[in-house]
Amino acid sequence: MERCSRNPILTRKAVPPVPPLLTDVTSVFNPGAVMQHNGYHLILRVQARSRETFLMVAESADGANFVVKPEIVHFEGIEKVKERIYHVYDARLTPLKGDIYIMFAMEMDSGCQLGLGRTRDFKKFEFLGITSHEDIRNGVLFPEKIGGRYLRMDRPNKARLEGGPTTGSTIWLSASDDLIRWTPVAPLISGRFHYWDEIIGSGPPPVKTREGWLHIYHGVATHFGSANIYQAGVMLMDLKDPSKVIGRCRHNILEPRAIYELAGQVPNVVFPSGMIVEKVDQAGFALPASPVKVYYGAADTVVGMAETTIKDLLAAAKEPPIL
Repeated sequence: MERCSRNPILTRKAVPPVPPLLTDVTSVFNPGAVMQHNGYHLILRVQARSRETFLMVAESADGANFVVKPEIVHFEGIEKVKERIYHVYDARLTPLKGDIYIMFAMEMDSGCQLGLGRTRDFKKFEFLGITSHEDIRNGVLFPEKIGGRYLRMDRPNKARLEGGPTTGSTIWLSASDDLIRWTPVAPLISGRFHYWDEIIGSGPPPVKTREGWLHIYHGVATHFGSANIYQAGVMLMDLKDPSKVIGRCRHNILEPRAIYELAGQVPNVVFPSGMIVEKVDQAGFALPASPVKVYYGAADTVVGMAETTIKDLLAAAKEPPIL
């Protein structure tokens, strides 16, 4: 992937104040992304100096020059949740049934849960419910039903990093009839010990291609003494049965190299969370030559964007496997 020449495309200076909760913010990162009505929309994770996190919307006509709207996203109905919610963050956006569905992390006393919201116009947001019953993160919806059911990828948190949060090393496929109650179907991929993706999690929602469901994920190399290193990779799943993984990259496709990725609130991080495919055919399949914009958090401090094509991502997913 090639980094946008304007990177970082969003910094804390681009975030307008929303007193009293947000003034002189600390960071903006990990955006969900979608194209709607020929416009680009991001839902940003914005962190206050209190270390509280909020979601905000940014809009663009070209996918690179964004304006952040001066308001905090509020999901109508979320106030009915009885358990205390400390943070909402890391939104993933999926067009589905004519709306934009938003799956996001909710930090609570019971651990990290997955919340689901919905919007049609990026002005009004509806909270549909908590969609998990265990400590879990990185939930991403498929953009259509498969086999008559809704599908998502998620990452149960089964381990705790030394001195850090709970995490996980396996991405799972889950299914639902109503988008609220989910059942695990099968493990998809697990971390590869000693390599670049020892701990893993889903990135942006998967994209339908003629060759399969294309999905960008993040991987963490934990075996370096100085710091964990967050990178991006790509995998390919069967169109009719996404529980079958038919390809996975050997090498990462993006790693921290630029100064804004190497230095910041959490050094050595590229965290892909949004992906926009510019061109699809009449049946909704991404065209091989289509430009792709991947939006990512850099060092948990700013937003970067990298560009590639569907063809190049598919080629990476077909690299010889690590045995």
